[in-house]
Amino acid sequence: MSLNNAQQPSVQHAFFVTGTDTEVGKTFVSCALLAACRDIGLSTAAYKPISAGCERTTLGLRNEDALQLQLASSLVLDYDEVNPIAFEKPIAPHLACAKKVASGDGTFIELHDINLGYQHLVDKQSDVLLVEGAGGWRLPLGKNSEGYEQYLSDFAVAHKLAVILVVGMRLGCVNHALLTAQAIEQDGLIVVGWVANMLEPDMPFLEENIQSLQNLLQAPLLGRVPRASAPEDVKACFGLQALGLIT
Repeated sequence: MSLNNAQQPSVQHAFFVTGTDTEVGKTFVSCALLAACRDIGLSTAAYKPISAGCERTTLGLRNEDALQLQLASSLVLDYDEVNPIAFEKPIAPHLACAKKVASGDGTFIELHDINLGYQHLVDKQSDVLLVEGAGGWRLPLGKNSEGYEQYLSDFAVAHKLAVILVVGMRLGCVNHALLTAQAIEQDGLIVVGWVANMLEPDMPFLEENIQSLQNLLQAPLLGRVPRASAPEDVKACFGLQALGLIT
């Protein structure tokens, strides 16, 4: 797949950040990308439409990943603009939602609401808008109020978003990356680039695994992200040219 044939981001420079699994560093990579964009003078905004695993505060439920994305955005955004749908329990969102609905203390997740939140951020006209998924590509959202099964990937497909794939470098990552990229492409979207996130710096045959992914994935490697204490520390790791952010 050539970048010359890749679709352009649907609105401004809009990207959907997904991962090969949960806990592969999507938020860390997203925040580092936002910092890199800010450094070249681009305005940025982030959207994490759904989260699970939140702390109950006086201001409402707060998710640590969403808070980091809010802080990393150059636009001043309210928390609810970044993360409109939040669940307290650290379980799959469709399960958390089902428990709340069954108890009479919640409503179904609706893609319509996620779309409204996205359009609200689009209207702010930042140069770069990063949408961070939850879990992996095919995250179930459960049935909506009309009884239809939904997936977060449906949102990305509806908006024809270019996809950035975060690969957590650990045993099994090649299989997970190839299957995820295949699913994205079968859904009609483009993986515009992938990021090698060093979850296990001592991973056996690390270089060979990265080379295998470079050979087997049709998208370019955007960067190798080493373990670091803060996203700002690794913002120079990315090749923003591949994303069309530097001419």
